[in-house]
Amino acid sequence: MADVIVEHGRVAGSASARKRASLHNALRRKSTVAFFLTLPLILLIALLVLYPALFSIHLATLNKSMQKFVGFGNFTFLFKRETFWMVVKQSCIFAITAVVFKALIGFIVAHFVHNIPAKGQRKWRGMLLVPWVIPPAMSTLAWLWLFDPSYSAFNYTLSLFGIGPVNWLGDAAWARFSVILVNVWYGAPFFMIMYLAALKSVPEQLYEAAAIDGANWWQRIWYVTLPMMRNIIAITTLFSLIVTFANFDIVRILTSGGPLDRTQIFATYAFRVGIESSDIPLGASVSLFMVPILAVAAIFILRDVSKRGNES
Repeated sequence: MADVIVEHGRVAGSASARKRASLHNALRRKSTVAFFLTLPLILLIALLVLYPALFSIHLATLNKSMQKFVGFGNFTFLFKRETFWMVVKQSCIFAITAVVFKALIGFIVAHFVHNIPAKGQRKWRGMLLVPWVIPPAMSTLAWLWLFDPSYSAFNYTLSLFGIGPVNWLGDAAWARFSVILVNVWYGAPFFMIMYLAALKSVPEQLYEAAAIDGANWWQRIWYVTLPMMRNIIAITTLFSLIVTFANFDIVRILTSGGPLDRTQIFATYAFRVGIESSDIPLGASVSLFMVPILAVAAIFILRDVSKRGNES
């Protein structure tokens, strides 16, 4: 009887081993098929992303006439210009300030919409996504009219309270504020919709347990909501940081980098140097300088995300 049981166990073990092997082979076949199905898309991305990136690196090593190899000469030239370092500083201030306010406003609005009854959420989501859906160039033109010194709606409203007209786009400080304001208005809905999706994935049992333990609303946000949303917050912040650094249309339409290059950022400065000044290699060098800055930010953020993923 014992021999029969042992033999039966061996048969069952070999059968389960065969099942695992067949399952492993099936998964391997499926992954191979999936790879070949996505191969055209991978090649398309490589063509549209890698080729321009490599070509821009090649351009950055040429002289203005693009006939002679100069190596790092363009970068050396930029490093000696005060305007370039002013652009680096302004780009960092612009991107970090705008992303922080977009994340903060998006988080607050997402909580507001999350607490609305389900029937009314669809209407609010649609209305709040309008700034993000409208093409940036079109919406920025509307903001340009609002900031116009002659018939500005903002200045008219301020005049009702006895406050003098503000030179929104002619003064350096107000111009920076205006550019950041429009960028926040345009990008905050993206954070809102991402955070709203993350909030819906937080189990209600965690809030109930925190309430039983006596946690107030701030403690529930700090110890429950934020830890559950931290990966979404990190990835959304990184994505928005990349997009904000590469922003062109808002600054170009509102100020064109003025006054006196005080609102110039990487994208607009690269356009001015490369296209308007007909020095494409130097413009390529300016745009490539964004890569190390964003790479450092990506390494820190994604490393933090991977650590949290391993801990969970």
